[in-house]
Amino acid sequence: MVDVPRVPEQRRPASGNTPEGRTEGHPPEVPASRFSVLGPVRAWLGPDQLNTGSPQQRALLAALLLRDGRTATASELIDALWGEEPPSQALAAVRTYASRLRKVLPPGVLVSESGGYAVQVADGALDLAVAEDLWSAAEKARGAGDLCQARTLVNKALGLWDGEPLANVPGPYADTQRTRLDEWRLQLLETRLDMDLEQGCHAEAVSELTALTAAHPLRERLRELLMLALYRSGRQAEALAVYADTRRLLADELGVDPRPGLKELQQRILQADPGLAEPSTPAQEPATTVVRPAQLPATVPDFTGRASFVNELSDILSTAEGRVMAVSALAGIGGVGKTTLAVHVAHVARAHFPDGQLYVDLQGAGARVAEPETVLGAFLRALGTADSAIPDSLEERAALYRSVLDGRRVLVLLDNARDAAQVRPLLPGMEGCAALVTSRVRMVDLAGAHLVDLDVMSPEEALLLFTRIVGEERVTAEREAALDVVAACGFLPLAIRIAASRLAARRTWTVSTLAAKLADERRRLDELQAGDLAVKATFELGYGQLEPAQARAFRLLGLADGPDLSLAAAAAVLDLPLDETEDVLESLVDTSLVESAAPGRYRYHDLVRLYARACAERDEQPPGERDAAMSRLLDFYLASAARVYAIERPGDRTVDHLEPTEHAGQDFTDDTKALDWLHSEAACILACVQQSLGAGMLRRAVSLLLASKDLAESGASSLRYESVTCAARDAAAALGDSLAEGQARVALAQVLSKVGHFDRASEELARGVELGSVSKDPWTISNALNEQGIIAYCVNQQAASEAYLHKAVEAFRADANRAGEASALCNLSRVLAANGRTPQAIDLARQGMSIYDDLGYNFRLANARSALGIALSDAGQHTEALVELNEALRVFAEVRQRLWEGTTHFRIAQVHLSARRPAQAAQHAEQALSTGCVGGDWMRANALTLLGRSLDTIGQVDRARACWREALTIYEASRAPEAEEVRALLAPVAAA
Repeated sequence: MVDVPRVPEQRRPASGNTPEGRTEGHPPEVPASRFSVLGPVRAWLGPDQLNTGSPQQRALLAALLLRDGRTATASELIDALWGEEPPSQALAAVRTYASRLRKVLPPGVLVSESGGYAVQVADGALDLAVAEDLWSAAEKARGAGDLCQARTLVNKALGLWDGEPLANVPGPYADTQRTRLDEWRLQLLETRLDMDLEQGCHAEAVSELTALTAAHPLRERLRELLMLALYRSGRQAEALAVYADTRRLLADELGVDPRPGLKELQQRILQADPGLAEPSTPAQEPATTVVRPAQLPATVPDFTGRASFVNELSDILSTAEGRVMAVSALAGIGGVGKTTLAVHVAHVARAHFPDGQLYVDLQGAGARVAEPETVLGAFLRALGTADSAIPDSLEERAALYRSVLDGRRVLVLLDNARDAAQVRPLLPGMEGCAALVTSRVRMVDLAGAHLVDLDVMSPEEALLLFTRIVGEERVTAEREAALDVVAACGFLPLAIRIAASRLAARRTWTVSTLAAKLADERRRLDELQAGDLAVKATFELGYGQLEPAQARAFRLLGLADGPDLSLAAAAAVLDLPLDETEDVLESLVDTSLVESAAPGRYRYHDLVRLYARACAERDEQPPGERDAAMSRLLDFYLASAARVYAIERPGDRTVDHLEPTEHAGQDFTDDTKALDWLHSEAACILACVQQSLGAGMLRRAVSLLLASKDLAESGASSLRYESVTCAARDAAAALGDSLAEGQARVALAQVLSKVGHFDRASEELARGVELGSVSKDPWTISNALNEQGIIAYCVNQQAASEAYLHKAVEAFRADANRAGEASALCNLSRVLAANGRTPQAIDLARQGMSIYDDLGYNFRLANARSALGIALSDAGQHTEALVELNEALRVFAEVRQRLWEGTTHFRIAQVHLSARRPAQAAQHAEQALSTGCVGGDWMRANALTLLGRSLDTIGQVDRARACWREALTIYEASRAPEAEEVRALLAPVAAA
């Protein structure tokens, strides 16, 4: 059971004990003064801080503030300030302090009565009183089940502390109150951390709990929370090691065993008790913060027919409660109405799923299906999971997804699936939940699924659907023509809907006019065929009604491989102004041939995209216009990405080595908008590169990779960037383009290096240097040398690293690339620091900083600060090192370079450990592990080793050993030389 934080004792004024100047029932007007005791004792009048005098004078003020308006006698104040041995002039001193305070404080604040004193404080003017009120409100919120609000209120209370309470205030009374306030803060922290774990924030809590257990090693509740947080983060061995460390520490220091609750938790962890996976008493989410996703697309108002299917599927979904899981899979050809039926049934059944409905288009008919990992990430966010709590792997995301759904009744609609393998990780698998799946294939291998084969409409249903869209009056007048229309549509719902919508939008047409158009066998024959060709014929009906400008846009925009297109990108493809492009696109949205994914973004259904491309191959004249459109799109992305690069890296000559473009890109007003654009367009940019690897566009495609390298460095799109860069390398090799191949190999090596694949990166760089020499490309040569130096440093080849980096400096200087020169100088600084040549290392880092500063280079200046911080730490200047590293950390977070942010946490941890502050070192090492670092698994092992050293220093020996064992496994898998160091750390255990 969690201890309830105790509010420090404060006596309210008793009746009849009202100090002078206070009128009972009519409090006087009090100036806007404020006071603090949860830190230094301070007073303010409005925005101005008042001089509260000497330490003894502040001790008097603190004693009065902590009595909450009750009068303190002179003898009580003497005891508070000096205890049992007051000075001979103690009474006079008290009067002097009171007189001085009265002159400083506003009139009416310090009042006197019968030789005693009181401080009159308005509501909310004392930080301690505010904290008490916040805690009281938090208790009420938690009792009412509003855990989110309770946690927020406790955090606000904790935020009022500003260091040590009553800091530097002397006297026995201050000592007692300081102890009580410190204890209360710890209890508040424990309560808030307990609520963190109840809300599933275990991964985030580990770092803070690690630091707290180091600072308060004998506090068992913190150890218990740390064990639980580690266990829920998948770190069972470390959780058990915490218990072993605690048991040994308590025995050595106090001669006692851990309390029963801690022992019970250890046993439950050993037994992998399922009850530990979720809070033992889950808090009910408050009505204002409960996340109940309602993602179902709107059902069509004219839904027609399918009554037997609606009843059948609704019955299955309505009985989902009490069953493990209800899964229904709808199959049929494209355009048969699978999605329409599934959405309609989902809306009918939604009352049976009060905790929400999830929806996703799995894009199973396209070339690039939706990855289950990506879908699970979106689902988890929709269910209220924080981004930082979403794991990376498919298995972990699927497990968390099922855990989040446990106890909820949620309907999941998985639309347009490719196969059962894509669907399985997305099934809820929990009692009370259900899934509806649509696909063009029958999912006979989806265990336990209720399969439904959806056929075309009956003639009666088809005519009824047509009538509801067009209007009864028009159809009744031309019933035979209407029957001809639906027959020509092959009774496919999508085809009928498109035809009827066109007719409804054209009041001058008759039904016979439409029937006559459909009588053209060139359009109708494909529609009457089975399979995908029928869908193509349905789309042909809509396409045939487009105006020339609309048809051209439909054909050309369908050529792009990305998941969608922005308005600006579409304008580049069409070579039209933005306003004209928007008009055409919105008219296509009206035809349902194009979807509006979001304001200013457009996409095709996967089958419509295929049809649009077929139209482009058939109809686009001259044929070269297709290549010209894709060339304009490539130019748009390259020119835009080059601008982002130039904004983020002023003075870097990489932009001067990019291929020229004929068409303009996007303009950006500031750094934030530039980075937002790059990351939001990541999938489209990389798809464009992949699509542009033929002769004539290859070099620009490689340039686009160089300009968008932030996508790889941030870690968000590293894997996709790597695969596309591999394709670019291979395409360049096949075409014999040494310039493009060399640049692609260096770009690929930079990605591989950042994820710790040093051997593969070295191979790419060796070949890249050869190709750069052939093509005489200064970018390839200088960047390859710089990256070779980095890799040699990482694998402890210090002499080779220094040689590479000296060459890199010269190569960058020869290219007049000052930013590149600064990068190489900072990397060289790290090498010299590692070799003990600290003064030179500091000098080189400062040279790099100076260059970056001259260029106004915020991002890379952070790298330079990091290098300088390392060198300063090696020189024993730990305070100065932390100043540089903390500033670097701030910048990396600002520019969304997550991997560099994690690496800087690692460097800060190194400094703290060197400065003999192991608790702080452990906290930053934990943050490095949770954030991720440049260097992949190798750097993870480094962080684990550092965390182990920090934990070992503060006495958490077993947990330290658990960290080292994990690090050793990583090092041995990659044959890293650091494995020997870790084996030596573990040797005492092995010997024992």
